[in-house]
Order: sequence, then structure tokens, then C-alpha cells
Amino acid sequence: MSTRHGLLALLEDGPRHGSRLRAEFAVRTGAARPPDPGRVCAALGALERDGLVAREGVDAAGRVIYALTGAGRAELRDWYTRPVRHTGPSCEERAVRLALAVAASGVDVREVVEEQRRQVSEELQDYVRQRAEVLARGPERPEEVARLLVLEQRICHAEGESRWLDHCAARLLRLHLADGEDGTDGAAGTDGANRTDRTDGTDGADRTDRPGGTDGADDTDGTEGTDGTEGTDGAGTADAAE
Repeated sequence: MSTRHGLLALLEDGPRHGSRLRAEFAVRTGAARPPDPGRVCAALGALERDGLVAREGVDAAGRVIYALTGAGRAELRDWYTRPVRHTGPSCEERAVRLALAVAASGVDVREVVEEQRRQVSEELQDYVRQRAEVLARGPERPEEVARLLVLEQRICHAEGESRWLDHCAARLLRLHLADGEDGTDGAAGTDGANRTDRTDGTDGADRTDRPGGTDGADDTDGTEGTDGTEGTDGAGTADAAE
């Protein structure tokens, strides 16, 4: 969320100093903690420079009081209806961590996925519990309704992450990356050799128990020669390959 516009929304309720804005920002948006003081101070300075807020003096503790200007109110109204535009796909830490773990040596990708699934499950349960508490009290005040909406967005987000991690686990299993190997029993390599019990070769020879070659020879009894024909017991081929 834009800290800049969040502060404008809070100032619409009346003039406030920075510390109060920080506290109310956390309550109204359902944040786990207030925004960083330096971040709020920088945002207020930029808003004042742009003519969207103005100073209204200081309080008894010497804290600067800021108020919304007409231009700030107009900017806030426009922001509420302005489409949210993303310059590119967001890449959250879970996705980055998993993407890097796939190619990392000595890292079990399956363990990484399972740990992320456990964390998401705990987060989801916590959000559901908080939502139940808000609903049990019967949200009536605007800040309670706001918190409920934020919690429901986080629940939907956690559910989406859970489905994504389930998909990752299934995908890695299919690609044989979950065990950190490029092959399993019966795959392209067994015991370090690039061979299997198939018809490409047995015991180093290029032969199988099939027509066309037996015991290293490329002839069979009665092949291309029978009694009285082109070859008999040695005609054409005899105990040797063509």
C-alpha cells in the first residue's frame, strides 16, 4: 500500500501528528506493526512539498501537526478510484527462495517446500482465527470493518500460496528434483552406467535373444541357405558376422 496515500486518508479525519498517524495506520490497515518513523516522516515531507498537506503548528509536546489541503483531498478522491497498475509481476520472497533452492547444492528442495507449506498453514489458521474474533464481536465501527476486509484478503492470499506450494511439490516430484537427483531406479542411469536391461546391449555385446543375431553371429539355422539352395551349413555365412 502507498504510505503516501494512506497518510492522506488518515488526515481526512482531521489534523494529526506523525506518531498518531503511525499508530492509526497500523490499526486501520491491519498491519502487524506501525510503519517505520523515518518512512512516515519522509512521506509527510514529500506531501508538504507537493502541497497536499500543510503544517498547522505544534502540539504541547512540540510535535508538528499536519492537515489535509484541498489539493490533497482531491488527490485522495482520485486515488480511491484509480486502477492499481503493476509494472511487472511481483516476486515475493517465498517464490524467490524456492527458485534459488532448486539449483542450490546441498539443499533438499522438498524440505524447503514442506517448511513453506507449514508456515503458510499456520498463517492461514491465524488469519481465520482473527476473522472469527472480529465477526464474533459484530464489526460496527469503520476500523473494525476495515480490519475484517484486510483479514479476508490475507486469507485469500494464504489460500492461493498454499495451492501454489502444493503444485510445486507435485511438479518437483514429477521432474525428479525432489530428491536432488536427475534419475531414479529404472531411469537413464543405474549404478553409474548408462545402460538398462533392454535390447540396446547386454554384457557389452550388441546382441539380444532375438532374430538376426545369436551368439555374436548374424545367421540362424536355415537362414539364406538351405539344403540345395544358395548356402548349406556354411554357405553365405558361417559362424561369423556379415
